[in-house]
Parts: sequence; C-alpha cells; structure tokens
Amino acid sequence: MDVEILSRVQFALTVSFHYLFPPLTIGLGMVMVIIETMWIRTGDRQWFEAARFWTRIFAINFALGVASGIVMEFQFGTNWAAYSRYVGDIFGSALAAEGIFAFFLESGFLAILLFGWDRVGRKLHYFATWMVCLGSIFSAVWIIIANSWMHTPAGFHLVPAPDTGVAGVRAEVTDFWAMVFNPSAMTRLSHVLCSAVVTGGFLVMSVCAFYMLRGRHKEFTRRCMPVGVAVALVGVILVGITGDRSARGVAYQQPAKLAAFEAVFKTEPSGLYLFGWPDPKNETVYGVKIPGLLSYMVYFDASKPITGLDAFPPEDRPDMRIPFLSFHLMVGLAGAMTLLAALSAWFCWRGTLDRRTLLLKVLVPSVVMPTIAGQAGWFLAETGRQPWIVYPSVQNGVPVPGLRVSDALSEAVTAEQVVASIIMFALIYLMLFALWIFVLDRKIRHGPDEPKAGEEPPPMTGPPGGIAAAISGGKTLTGAR
Repeated sequence: MDVEILSRVQFALTVSFHYLFPPLTIGLGMVMVIIETMWIRTGDRQWFEAARFWTRIFAINFALGVASGIVMEFQFGTNWAAYSRYVGDIFGSALAAEGIFAFFLESGFLAILLFGWDRVGRKLHYFATWMVCLGSIFSAVWIIIANSWMHTPAGFHLVPAPDTGVAGVRAEVTDFWAMVFNPSAMTRLSHVLCSAVVTGGFLVMSVCAFYMLRGRHKEFTRRCMPVGVAVALVGVILVGITGDRSARGVAYQQPAKLAAFEAVFKTEPSGLYLFGWPDPKNETVYGVKIPGLLSYMVYFDASKPITGLDAFPPEDRPDMRIPFLSFHLMVGLAGAMTLLAALSAWFCWRGTLDRRTLLLKVLVPSVVMPTIAGQAGWFLAETGRQPWIVYPSVQNGVPVPGLRVSDALSEAVTAEQVVASIIMFALIYLMLFALWIFVLDRKIRHGPDEPKAGEEPPPMTGPPGGIAAAISGGKTLTGAR
C-alpha cells in the first residue's frame, strides 16, 4: 500500500465531509440576513418565525462544520508534516487571520443570534445576524486565500532550513498582501462564495417545495419561496460568470490543469467536450465535442492552440480522469440548476409555482445538486494540480520550484496507520452524517412555529439593563431587575 495515495484518500475524505457544511452556512447566513431584514422592516410575526426557523437550520450546519473542520488541521501535522514545515510561515499567517477576523466574529455573536430572540432588541439581534454572516464569509476568505496560494504562489521566497526535510528550504512571506492577493485568490474566492449562495437558495427552495406539496405552512412558503428563488437565480448567474473567469485564469496560470479538464493531449486548437470518457492510454476521449469552442472560450479565437499535456514531462502531468469527469459533472449540474432556477422564477413571478407539482417534486431533492457540484469543483481543482502540492512559480523574475506531493509526506507515518485512521474517520463521519440528516429532517418536518392569534413579535428594544441583563437572564450586573 502506498502511503502517498492513502494519505490523499484520507485528506479527501475529511475535506469532502467538511465541505458539506460551509456552503450551507454561508448561503443560509445570507438568507437569514434577507429574511430578518424583512422582519425589521415590517414587524410581521410571520417573518419573525421564518427568521427563527432558518436560524435553527443554520445552527445545525454550523456545529457540524466546526467539528469536522478541526480534523483537517491536525492532518497537516500527522500525514503532511514536511508540507507543514515548508509552508508554515504562509499558512500560519492566513490561519491566524482567520481566527482573528472570522472565528472570533462568528463565536462572539453566535449566542446572541441563537438565544437572543426574546432577550435583546431587534436591532441588536439583526446586527448579530449580520456579524455571523460576515464571519462565515471571512472564514472562507482566508481558507481560499491559503489554498489559492498553493495553486499560484506569490509574495514569498525560499530560505535555508536544513531541518525541514524538503530540500533544506522553506517558504517565507516577503509581501503579505501579495500573498493574500495571489493571482488566483480573488477569482476562486468569488466563485466559491457564489456557489454558496446557490446552495443556500436551493435549500430554501427545497424546503418550501416540500411544504407546498403537503399544503403546510402556506404563509411561510409564500414569503420564503420567492427569497430562495431570487437567491438561487442570482447565484447561478454569478457562478457562471465567475466560473468562466476562473477557467480562463487556469489556462494562463496552470495550463496542465486545463489540459486535464478537457483532455487536451496535444498543443493545438481545441474543442469543448459536452460529455465523454477519457482514455489516457490511447490519448483519446469517447464523447461529443464542439470543435474550436475551448480555444474560443479561453482566447476568443477558435484557431488559437491550447497548451496540451505533450508540453509537460510525463512526471509533471496530472492524471486527467478525475479532473475531466469532475469538471463536466460540475458544469452539467450548473446548467441544470440554472434551468431549475429560471423555471422557478418564471412560475413564482406568475404566482403559479404552488400548482406546478412536477417542478416542486424536482425541487425537493434539488438541494443535492449544488452540494455535488461543489464537491466536484474541489476534486477537479485539487487533482488537476497534481503532482504538485505547491505549484512552481516565478518570484521577482526568478523561477521557484514547486513542492511535490510525494515530498510533502510525513516520514514517520506508515501505510497501516493511515488505513486505520481512514476506517476510523469513515465510521465516525458516517455516524455524524446520519445524525445530521436525522436532526435536519426532524427540524424541517416540524417546520416553523405558527404564530398564535394576536401574538406580537419581540419589541424593538431589549429588556431593561441591555446586553448585560439579557445575558444574565433579565438581571443587571448588580442583580437589580
């Protein structure tokens, strides 16, 4: 058994499970802001109950996201110790920024968001909702920056470090902001955040479609379905725009990855496969191809050649099968989601969506589409850069060699230990996934609380004593009511 392959499988397992939750929390955070804004503006009890319902769903995903994310950081020290020593200066600054700007922002206001409905005023609770939403976004910002640096390194140099075990050097930051705004960071970040918007929108559409089919919570669905449809429609449009920019950037920054995406074996004008199955051994693809389309999409010139895998040494070429299939799965799902969002928007605008039974039945399970598309996107991004874990680059006009995956492994870890950890993680994650589905299903089936006749939402201002009283259960710090 190969330790490198097993370690990659282990990390893929933990990352894939963790990445179920961040898009949901980011997308739902934006939905919560929209719905609570409607509550603040109208004072309508139905908007208040809708805001509370989506906050409960957010909390479930947030808890699982935090728990599953911690595991990945430990793996940097166990399975990828050589990599950690090599990029510790880079990743340390990015992860420290995440802790300062994201984690503390989220955790500082999360309690007010979850438990402050009847303990603080509307404006403070609304502010807390914004802060939690921004905190989840900032968390993604710094993770994407760190990951993008591995694809397009910038703002660093190599310094002697005999104890690193990686050719006696390590990466050291020379320009923090050049590291932050590395060539692919902002494009990849915008694409990831837009995909999270799509995920949040489709979750709202899925839940509302479920209630519509059963004739439940009509006032709730009348308010929330248009929000979900609008969020999803805007999201899929932005995903298409940012995805196009990201792919064009890959063509210039990582041409071997683009060649793997579309199975470009030879440097020549290339078409775009609608679907297919790659055969690297015979250098062919069995599928349907539109001639010249890839060259046109990248260079706006169908006759301009695309750099093929023949331009790289065999040892520097990624295995194209996973990137090719992941890329086409992601693009296919994006097209399907665009169609669903457009149809839902049309019928929602006409006021007939609740009577489109077939469309509603499709919308109920449609929330898995952005989830699968997001997983496929990460798979193609990470497998497409192989065999590099840190891509080769040019710094101040000087070529800087990259770091290969095979050089990033921990020397002390054995194959048997990695297999045991994979089995353990798989069992734990299976139980956590079952628990997540059970709790989520239970919350959705229960639905939002129905307002009682004449019941008013919480007042605009909090209880006497302000925040201190809210935290202490209605008492001030001196104990007076």
